[in-house]
Amino acid sequence: MSAKSEKAKELFKSGYNCSQSVLGVFCEELGMDFETAMKISSSFGGGMGRMREVCGTVSGMFMAAGLLYGPSDNSDPKAKAKLYEKIQALAGKFKEQNGSIICRELLKGIETSNAPTPSERTEIYYKKRPCVELVGDAVEILEQFVKENIKVPN
Repeated sequence: MSAKSEKAKELFKSGYNCSQSVLGVFCEELGMDFETAMKISSSFGGGMGRMREVCGTVSGMFMAAGLLYGPSDNSDPKAKAKLYEKIQALAGKFKEQNGSIICRELLKGIETSNAPTPSERTEIYYKKRPCVELVGDAVEILEQFVKENIKVPN
């Protein structure tokens, strides 16, 4: 595990959601303050507001990738296609490692709720859920991806 991956896991264990934990460890190199990163990514936890859709770790990875590689000018469809290619590659790697990018599928067999109230973070919560490891996986996937791809300024 990388230092960033370990830091992301600690953020999650301290109460930040999965998306916040991933984006949070990249905010400095993205030129974003931590508070802004936490606010931007706050609604993506629990598979987007606890709806159990796309895993928050994947959403956090995509947000960071968009800031690293995304075009700021919408007049270049090729630039958008290049970003989407990168996003699909990241999703593919996460799915290859974890079997899905969908929260409810990743939590299969675990009693979950779509109720908006977050689950209490207890010792049992952390033992039953793969979320801490998924946070670490998403960070390591993005770190490796960044090493393999030239960082493009916005």
